[in-house]
Amino acid sequence: MKREIIKIDEDKCNGCGACVPNCHEGALQIIDGKAVLISDLMCDGLGACLGHCPEGALEIIEREAEAYDEVKVMAEMIQKGKNVVSAHLKHLKEHGEFAYLKEGVMYLNQHKEVANFDVAAVIDEVHHTPAGAPAKKQEAKPVRPAGVPIMAHPASGGCPGSQSRTFVPVSLQPQGTADIPSALTQWPVQMHLINPMAAHFQGADLLVAADCVAFSLGDFHGKYLHGKKLAIACPKLDSNKDIYLDKMIRLIDDSKVNTITVMIMEVPCCGGLLQLVLNATKSASRKVPVKAITVGIQGEILSEDWV
Repeated sequence: MKREIIKIDEDKCNGCGACVPNCHEGALQIIDGKAVLISDLMCDGLGACLGHCPEGALEIIEREAEAYDEVKVMAEMIQKGKNVVSAHLKHLKEHGEFAYLKEGVMYLNQHKEVANFDVAAVIDEVHHTPAGAPAKKQEAKPVRPAGVPIMAHPASGGCPGSQSRTFVPVSLQPQGTADIPSALTQWPVQMHLINPMAAHFQGADLLVAADCVAFSLGDFHGKYLHGKKLAIACPKLDSNKDIYLDKMIRLIDDSKVNTITVMIMEVPCCGGLLQLVLNATKSASRKVPVKAITVGIQGEILSEDWV
């Protein structure tokens, strides 16, 4: 299986930094006046950064996929100097990839004689870097009273999934003053943005949900997301869906997910998400059980079957 990844032409790169904010994974940084891919692990090959380089210094190359090897990455990084190594290790720490971080630090300690910088100083600098940004405190938001109707407008076109409907939700009983906790344990969740090689997917039970599911299903977090890692997508509206198949195969073969639950809406266009997952299981070398759950637009479970 081949994998797409960004390649940087250092001769063309002028260090303008236009590519950096357009890398969804934060895998690009400007170091010593040049753009550097500081993490093979985090580059998803989507190419969102390409069109923002005025010099044409970025391109997507395709190479044979292999399991991520921090030792091999560090062997290349150490030749690029202190700033690149430091940025790479900090990036691993900020993304919670502590197992790879440990391997990287061990490699540095074992190859001090190769480095042209103070290894101990780099490790100390990384050690004092916070592991991720602090969560922003959420302010309480007013809640729309149950039963208040939402005005609907006629949809254009004849897609059944776009047909305008209005219905009154079931009256919700007060649940006390405490907020209902989220069952989400990782970020990001959108299929284009997830990194299938991230540590949190290793051996996980995976939930692949259509975008509308969580809004339709009242107990989505407590009953269906709890204990699983999440990826969301819209088979009708998302662009560049070809990359989804590759990511699903990598989740199965490389991250070795344990099970896959696919949750889709009852509308016809949503079936494309289940078909994508099934196609991935056929192309993958590993076998993984798949459960399909169909949700009605008013939040009822219409079917739940292993497929």
